[in-house]
Amino acid sequence: MTSPNATLQIGGQSIELPTLRGSLGPDVIDTRALGSQGYFTYDPGFLSTASCSSSITYIDGDQGLLYYRGYPIEQIAEGSDFLETAYLLWNGELPNVEQKQEFDALVSQHTMLHDQMLSLYKGFRRDAHPMAVMVSIIGAMAAFYPESGDVADAKQREISMFRLLAKVPTVAAWSYKYNKGEPFIYPQNHMGYAENFLYMLHATPCEDYQPSPVLARALDRIFILHADHEQNASTSTVRMAGSSYANPFACIAAGTACLWGPLHGGANASVLAMLAEMGDVSRIGEYVNRAKDKTSGFRLMGFGHRVYKNMDPRAAIMRQTCYEVLDELGLHDDPLFKMALKLEQIALEDDYFIKKKLYPNVDFYSGIVLRALGIPTSMFTAIFALARTAGWIAQWNEMIVSPGHKIARPRQLYTGPQRRDFVPVSAR
Repeated sequence: MTSPNATLQIGGQSIELPTLRGSLGPDVIDTRALGSQGYFTYDPGFLSTASCSSSITYIDGDQGLLYYRGYPIEQIAEGSDFLETAYLLWNGELPNVEQKQEFDALVSQHTMLHDQMLSLYKGFRRDAHPMAVMVSIIGAMAAFYPESGDVADAKQREISMFRLLAKVPTVAAWSYKYNKGEPFIYPQNHMGYAENFLYMLHATPCEDYQPSPVLARALDRIFILHADHEQNASTSTVRMAGSSYANPFACIAAGTACLWGPLHGGANASVLAMLAEMGDVSRIGEYVNRAKDKTSGFRLMGFGHRVYKNMDPRAAIMRQTCYEVLDELGLHDDPLFKMALKLEQIALEDDYFIKKKLYPNVDFYSGIVLRALGIPTSMFTAIFALARTAGWIAQWNEMIVSPGHKIARPRQLYTGPQRRDFVPVSAR
């Protein structure tokens, strides 16, 4: 679908550029013809550049909208589960009963890690960050499944997709267990996806663990809300790595590494660090005043969002989930949670926050929920990566099968020296 062409005037030269129209969102000016005319666009961070076309996820930050394949995130989080969400992201439609049963069964058949991978874990220091371990173990899977390198084979792609979705929770849980010095707990295929992950985290050989349905459902919602988020840094990394036809395990490892960066995947951990720094409910006013002071350089973590200029649509869902978990565990009197709830109240009622639309975002609530589930902050980004794997896989597969696929090759604005002649060291 096209719109009227755009015309670029450079000196006396006019260059006609097609304007492309998607099913939702702003029109996009197609600048691919500029290279043949001797020009490139300059857009650090790709903030105004569409790097691909995709039919998976849509965000409207001004309106506070997030759609998975056209379905509002609120409806998915309320009526679906994570594996059904993964099916939707991969296939474009919701499954019927038989399709969902088959999909769930296939995931459950791939939850085990190859036994030799135990040796890989033993090569790490016990205090290694779980994300460092995950990046390594996910990438190493390519050595155990060399057939996955044939990304042109649709069947091999499908097998790799199921392996990743099924095994990454085991990789994450074992990274945590290794960190703690506890024995690895093997997955239980009769359990649900989130329930099984909690089991692998908290059970030990001498003490069983049965998560309540409320807690398992809370974690499942976290997975759903983080499953995909359009062309963010880590998703773009997966696509760029995959554009060379690299094997899928390497691509997901690359996305995991990108997510590890504190500007991307560490927001919910920063919320808890901020609350810990506050120390007491009595100091909240002091921190709120610092946030309002433009000269202080301080900002409250977990409020506002780079993309959403209105309420983060995931935040209301996570807020409800947060209260359900606190009720289930009787944690409303916990000092840290009391601080969080007081800070939330101020942000929702204070004119300063309302005018600037600094609403609590999904990270504000998800950090509180994960702490209540007994998950340390070192694991927060690992859980983010676990959830986002579903979207990364969908985006990777969509890119591979797209017509006219090309390896990514960004251009640059060169600012180094012009041509100069080499001088032998004796003459310098």
